Amino acid sequence: MAPHLIAPRLENAVVRLEPLAAAHVEGLRAAAAGERGSYRFTTVPEPEPESVEAYVAQELDQAATGSFAPLVQIDGASGTVVGHTSFMTPRWWPGTDALLAVEVGSTWLSAAAQGTAINTAAKLLLFTHAFEEWGVARVDLKTDARNARSRAGIVAVGAVFEGVLRGWQPSAAPGEEGRARDTAMHAVTAADWPAVKRALEARLAAKRDAGPSQA
Repeated sequence: MAPHLIAPRLENAVVRLEPLAAAHVEGLRAAAAGERGSYRFTTVPEPEPESVEAYVAQELDQAATGSFAPLVQIDGASGTVVGHTSFMTPRWWPGTDALLAVEVGSTWLSAAAQGTAINTAAKLLLFTHAFEEWGVARVDLKTDARNARSRAGIVAVGAVFEGVLRGWQPSAAPGEEGRARDTAMHAVTAADWPAVKRALEARLAAKRDAGPSQA
């Protein structure tokens, strides 16, 4: 039997990451219902119940394959669902159930949660689990090469830009169904991780001190 990617519940004082379940439909619908201007290159369900239900069902089907572990992001203070993230595209050491590398992706936050400490806190949880529990050699992070905001955010949490992969995967941009996109690839390696962890912890402390207005 092929190894399966399974993510546990992860939590700190700022954010809780829970494995996606059908019970999260309403919370995700509310999170997706705010201002959507930042979602041009990101797959975020439309805020109608049937759209979110289909989104969750599709993700749970994908999770059953063992190559995708979707998580719901929940604000630690209010208990409100504020977005989604995942571990995905695992690469295994040959002939074993040990992870060589994994991607953190399919990430989005509600408009109200963007620019808060939540993304930094979530990345600290995800990276810590990947490197310190799974023992991966690297964590991949990638985005549409045109998505300057996402690319800046990925670099800000410590990932190194490695190049643009041309025509790498299907575009998630509205109106571009059936088209391939260029993908900007970034990564954090195991060698990078100690310094990245210290920087994330310092960034998180600064964001919590500064309040929600800080990007």
